[in-house]
Amino acid sequence: MNWLFVIIAGILEIIWASGLKHADTLLDWVTTIVLILISFILLIRAYKTIPVAAAYTVFVGIGTVGTYFVGIFLGEPYSISQLFFLMVLLAGIIGMKTFTKNEKTRGEQ
Repeated sequence: MNWLFVIIAGILEIIWASGLKHADTLLDWVTTIVLILISFILLIRAYKTIPVAAAYTVFVGIGTVGTYFVGIFLGEPYSISQLFFLMVLLAGIIGMKTFTKNEKTRGEQ
């Protein structure tokens, strides 16, 4: 369940990070701040059973890859070299998720 929190937090990061470029009004900024807060609350919740390094790596990786593709979709320039290294990053994220074991929460035996 906590990995789901990390994934949702990463998706929210894609939304708020992509929206920063277009935030012009008070409502835009309030929405961005709320999304940031929700994404970090979910991430902190996931830290209860997932090692911090693994959860944060996956969170930032989802945000990085997703924001990059949103940028391409919105017309920002890209190159084959960047896409190659983005795939290397994605492989690392998948590796971190695959080979990380959840910790027992406090109080569990």
